[in-house]
Amino acid sequence: MLLIRCPYCEEERPELEFRNAGEAHIARSSDMAATSDDDFEKFFFIRSNPKGIIYERWRHMHGCARFFNAVRDTVSDRFLMTYKAGEPKPAKLPGASK
Repeated sequence: MLLIRCPYCEEERPELEFRNAGEAHIARSSDMAATSDDDFEKFFFIRSNPKGIIYERWRHMHGCARFFNAVRDTVSDRFLMTYKAGEPKPAKLPGASK
């Protein structure tokens, strides 16, 4: 079982307490009503799915219920770090060489 660190509760908890909420740091339109159907489809349905490091939103459903962001390696399924929602994408990952 994976352990995921909630940056709000400041502890690691079993993955069963969490739910994935999709890709993090998505730019949302300030006027969705003016967005074309093609652009809305790209925004709502089309996501990158790279092999390697990804940035995701997660929610601690059975804990504080807050959203947060996580950096995860899709190859090893290892969480490299978590950080609070609203914080910028990390410039440097833990353990990364200079």
